[in-house]
Amino acid sequence: MPYRVAVAVSGRGSNLTALVDDLSTDDVARVVLAISDRQAPALAHAAARGIAAHRLDDYRDASEWMRLLDLARANLLVLAGYLKLVPSEVVGAWAGRIINIHPALLPLHGGSGMYGGRVHAAVLAAGDPHSGATVHLVDEIYDRGAVLGAGRVAVTAADTAETLAERVLAVEHRLLPAAVRAAAGAGRPVPFEFT
Repeated sequence: MPYRVAVAVSGRGSNLTALVDDLSTDDVARVVLAISDRQAPALAHAAARGIAAHRLDDYRDASEWMRLLDLARANLLVLAGYLKLVPSEVVGAWAGRIINIHPALLPLHGGSGMYGGRVHAAVLAAGDPHSGATVHLVDEIYDRGAVLGAGRVAVTAADTAETLAERVLAVEHRLLPAAVRAAAGAGRPVPFEFT
């Protein structure tokens, strides 16, 4: 029986699409639910692929999250570009079963307000020689949970936030499926190797 994955999104859903595409090649895991705090394009993409898609009435309502996850019989919750904090009651009930993908090498350039172009601009401003993406366990604080895996890209002198974002996103699209496949194999999120 495939490992059942719920994905929370806030935007266009490119990581959701990459994950669905990767998992369509076998029966290890499958995305069974897409959740958003807004009417995100990702919900329409999920619905078009036959995945249950739900816009939360109130992203702070833990009971709504729990009802959706229970109805989907989800084994794992993936935050893929989801910009809000998951309610602490959900984090507590799902401890060790929620992962996030972040577009930087944590613990650098994480925390509240660090998403999208802001992250890449911060990497460039800091003069970091590398950036990348990180998959980590989720707790009650933005980007603080234990790191499970990461992928790196070199930062070049010619980089802008936009060019760096493109290369990091390409890593994200491979890193997130690797994390979900590792979780499916172990029955829970685990550290994994990524090259």
